[in-house]
Amino acid sequence: MSIVTSLETARPGLQIDWYGAGPSLLILHGWGMNGAVWQGLAPRLAQLGFRVGCVDLPGFGHSASLRDAGSLSQWAEAVWQAVDGETKCHLMGWSLGGSIAMQMALSAPQRTASLVSIASSPCFQAEPGWPGIKPAVLAQFSEQLAQDLDKTLAGFFALQAMGSASARDDVRQLKRAVLSKPAARPDALAAGLRLLAQADLRGQIDQINAPWLRLYGRLDGLVPARGIEPASDLAPHSEVAILPQASHAPFVSHPEQTFEILEKFYLSV
Repeated sequence: MSIVTSLETARPGLQIDWYGAGPSLLILHGWGMNGAVWQGLAPRLAQLGFRVGCVDLPGFGHSASLRDAGSLSQWAEAVWQAVDGETKCHLMGWSLGGSIAMQMALSAPQRTASLVSIASSPCFQAEPGWPGIKPAVLAQFSEQLAQDLDKTLAGFFALQAMGSASARDDVRQLKRAVLSKPAARPDALAAGLRLLAQADLRGQIDQINAPWLRLYGRLDGLVPARGIEPASDLAPHSEVAILPQASHAPFVSHPEQTFEILEKFYLSV
């Protein structure tokens, strides 16, 4: 099967790289990244019969920043507007992109064919009884962002692979992909950090009715494995898959296993 790749600038200024033909599958990257992180996975998903759209989120890659980017719903709405002609889409998001995909499924259930969240959480910041990123860590990133953008991003890249046996290669691969596009805008990075610190969908995700797969890396240092069960309690209808040797970027460190899990899920929806 031949795969047609095209680039499109959507109405709100979001760049989408399309692969293949068929039902639309939108895939959303995490904080500090851009749609190029999917360059290994997207063509394979297209071979399953999807028209795969790798979105550059607002202010990342080739996409313009949002004038008002204060809430998760505003980011979700920007992506929905970018594909206004699509009546129904499959959604996939990694890390922060997973939270945006969850919000998209909540705000437009009639347009959501399925949902996959990879190394993501309905609430990233740790709270009493809820595992996550320590508030001090997020605060430190926010402070560093204003002082040294490059150092902040380098530190966050290292966190992506923390715990992975192939950490160095994982980081190198992510960096190479991300640097193939324009650098993220500082305002978008700051807005994304605020979302990581403030967004909380725990009281809503039980309303997601679309088929939903939650994929995790057991060694993830940003979305701790001990938070998987509490999230399952909030979304008992969702499916869970855990890669025991993977960290925060399982599609980079374990591409074959990740694809096998995704293929099985998509064949069932």
